[in-house]
Amino acid sequence: MISNEQLATIKTFALARLANDHSGHGSDHLQRVNRLANRLATAEGADLNLTLAAAWLHDVIDDKLVTDASAAHQELAQRLTTWRVPEADQAAIFDIIDHMSFSKSFNGPQNLSLEGQIVQDADRLDAIGAIGIARALYYSGHVGETIYDPAIAPREHLTKAQYRQQPGTAINHFYEKLFKLEGLMNTAAAKQLAAHRTAVMREFVAQFKAEWQADDQY
Repeated sequence: MISNEQLATIKTFALARLANDHSGHGSDHLQRVNRLANRLATAEGADLNLTLAAAWLHDVIDDKLVTDASAAHQELAQRLTTWRVPEADQAAIFDIIDHMSFSKSFNGPQNLSLEGQIVQDADRLDAIGAIGIARALYYSGHVGETIYDPAIAPREHLTKAQYRQQPGTAINHFYEKLFKLEGLMNTAAAKQLAAHRTAVMREFVAQFKAEWQADDQY
């Protein structure tokens, strides 16, 4: 079992590691994901400290955020051992954070533990709704994408290589990923939250397009 002291150490490490992130995956994202994960884990009866440990660490070895994902993975394993996190819990953490990202789903649905399903839900919930709108625009600016171009259609069959390497537009990102997340939630509570947050995004995109064409109503 992961102790409260070990969880506090993991939290401190993760927040420091992503403190200077400017892609929408910084410490504020980690804090929101953990609040959601706490809420979902309590509702589902999951191992709370394992869930929260994975939630704090889910982005620290992400290949879109680190230069060398393999080295980051090795460093994290060494730190967890130094912090005396039990080997079974280390394996459970890596099983979650190595398989929960949206990019992994291009290879088919991933078999996640209950704790992994919760962390995945929490991370995906933070990608949608009002926060999701802000993060999508922020990330698109970070990578130099165009906000919107009516001549560029959303990619219906997006590959992992396109998702990671070929810029799209901020608005198309809603169609290519964010609107799909509601149907990919695992837990009942996450599904309910996702339905509302997705409706918020759909209203935003509809209003955005109306304003783009100067066809909005008042």
